[in-house]
Amino acid sequence: MSIEVSSLPGGNRPPGEASDPPRPRSGTSPRTPGLLLGLVLLAGAAALSLTVGTEHIPPGQVWSALLSPTGTEHDAIVRELRLPRTLIGIAVGVALGLGGAVMQTLTRNPLADPGLLGVNAGASAAVVTAIGVLGVTSFTGYLWFALAGAALAAVAVQALGGARHATPVRLALAGTAVNAALFGYVNGLQLCNLNTLDGMRHWSVGTLAGRDADLLLTVTPLLAAGVLLALALARPLGALALGEDHARALGTRVRRTRVLAVLAITLLCGGATALCGPIGFIGLMVPHAARALCGPDPRRLLPCCALYAPVLLLVSDVVGRVVVPPSEIEVGTVTAFLGGLLFIQLVRRRKAAQL
Repeated sequence: MSIEVSSLPGGNRPPGEASDPPRPRSGTSPRTPGLLLGLVLLAGAAALSLTVGTEHIPPGQVWSALLSPTGTEHDAIVRELRLPRTLIGIAVGVALGLGGAVMQTLTRNPLADPGLLGVNAGASAAVVTAIGVLGVTSFTGYLWFALAGAALAAVAVQALGGARHATPVRLALAGTAVNAALFGYVNGLQLCNLNTLDGMRHWSVGTLAGRDADLLLTVTPLLAAGVLLALALARPLGALALGEDHARALGTRVRRTRVLAVLAITLLCGGATALCGPIGFIGLMVPHAARALCGPDPRRLLPCCALYAPVLLLVSDVVGRVVVPPSEIEVGTVTAFLGGLLFIQLVRRRKAAQL
């Protein structure tokens, strides 16, 4: 995001510089095509998730199972397995996509991931403590410990980064330190307790399968609060992306914006991680694709990320179902493979810092 030279006080356009491209007429919105495409892709990904799997079910039977079930085996598969899985995928995708976009805008780092704030590490440390020390075995129990751990880790990163004078570099360094310490604790406790290692493996795999719809209902208020907060921060985050001095000149309260952005990331990514385990790289990949379609302005970028992220997550989940039938590959493994390739490409690009 940049400010036009001619818009600054006393600023004159250098001689010979090309004039600005014409702005869209009032009443038209440059975000509309990107949002419409996202809605179409999301509808298609949801239909694919309901239809494709180890047991192929024709679209007509899927529609009948949703609207007028007759108690057949296909009805049970669609309503009890695939529908909750698809809804959870949409909710988690929205949360991770928004969290990634807010994180990259907040830190002004195109390679930033929500895990940079210690969300995944905090959730993992809390879950491994619940399993190894307190003997918790249910996904419902994991849920609340993961949420608490994610929140505490985010608060610790914010405190270490300087709550009053936090900068993108200090936040990144604090997040790296907290991640290293917490993952060291997780690995140590797992090695000392084999039961903890087995229990942790079921949660940390990063999957949409086997998650009950009741868990989604429990997490939905937190995710909804995070979505609303992230969208409400779109304008001040856009100003903050210009730099703190420009943001203050535009009337943005920098400290409050940073704290609320960290809170939004914690609610979004903490809730998603608690629900499905750590699913990496969604928050890294989607904002880059969305910028190509919607531009860098957070007012357009955030809604686009909320649409494209669940598309990527659902398609990755479908790929994991069919690539090695009759077994499945967890969606976290698929996104890690795709994200690793993208991450290498971004690092190799000389102009990655300008994205």
